[in-house]
Amino acid sequence: MNARLTTSPPRSPAPWVARWLPLVLTALVLLAAPAFLSEFRLGLLAKFLTFAMVAIALDLVWGYAGMLSLGHGVFFGLGGYAMAMYLKQEASKGALPDFMSWSGLEALPAFWAPFASPWFALPMTFIVPAALAGALGYLVFRSRITGVYFSIITQALALIVSILFIGQQPYTGGTNGITNYTTIFGYALILDETQRALYYATVAVLVAVYLLCRWMTASRFGRVLVALRDDENRVRFFGYDPVVVKAFVFALSGGLAGVAGALFVPQVGIISPAMMGIVPSIEMVIWVAVGGRGTLAGAALGAVVVSSAKSGLSESFPDIWQYFLGALFIGAVLLFPNGIVGFVQAQLRRVQQRLAPGSTVGARARVAGQG
Repeated sequence: MNARLTTSPPRSPAPWVARWLPLVLTALVLLAAPAFLSEFRLGLLAKFLTFAMVAIALDLVWGYAGMLSLGHGVFFGLGGYAMAMYLKQEASKGALPDFMSWSGLEALPAFWAPFASPWFALPMTFIVPAALAGALGYLVFRSRITGVYFSIITQALALIVSILFIGQQPYTGGTNGITNYTTIFGYALILDETQRALYYATVAVLVAVYLLCRWMTASRFGRVLVALRDDENRVRFFGYDPVVVKAFVFALSGGLAGVAGALFVPQVGIISPAMMGIVPSIEMVIWVAVGGRGTLAGAALGAVVVSSAKSGLSESFPDIWQYFLGALFIGAVLLFPNGIVGFVQAQLRRVQQRLAPGSTVGARARVAGQG
């Protein structure tokens, strides 16, 4: 009996298998989705995947750096507008965009002209929101504004920018936003092949964003972010400049959200100030909270789950779907305070502890298996 108790347990799979297998399987499922989803459902999934990118970007600053941003809808919208300005000029074929003509403009505004080139517009989908986030972050963090005050400032940013875009009807399309795109890079957006190519591009960018953020959070930089979240003064004492680090990660997060907005626009067909306001920004926070703050994969999962629930409930219960969605949020917070992925991780750790070599349950399990 003692010999059996002291027998070494079988080796567990290599750590990299447990770490990367879920990502590989998820990527394979997403790549295979066009084979078994209708074009409508595939379009919805593509939209949800752009939301997953925003959730990952937000989790980078909230889950790891401890900065709750209530204005990430602004960065998502800026990237979307940068892409829309290119798509609208391509659709207009050299003529003045329709909403500008209706507003009384007779010539294309100077700041619109460079966006006629995709080589300029595509980098701007990252650069413009990243520059705004970096500038705002530097000014805020230099004043050592943190916590709820930082959240209020980002929420005010969402309100100000959305109102500004609504008021600039001749240049932004006002409340209606920018719509009526026909082609992208010369390919008709109405074709299923084009939408499928955009879907694959979205999957590829989502995987790249996840890998980038995962690499950053697992590196020394990620440990600095967590240290800033837990005790900023101690990090400053060790010689790091919290202003530079936090401004950089906030700028990166804003830029990634802008890239998500750029992928969102050609697949959905519209970008408007309504997508930059307070409500969408708060909804992004809900995605991260439901999926699991500080897990990256949980943030992406939360975006897809919440958006899918919102779409399904609105189809099944068009009059009262908001109540069901509210109940879903409340239940998720009460039952899974650490999010879905946080709950699963906690259960897996509990099982591992019960089956560990030094535990009574683990010893009994091995004896039973060898008896």
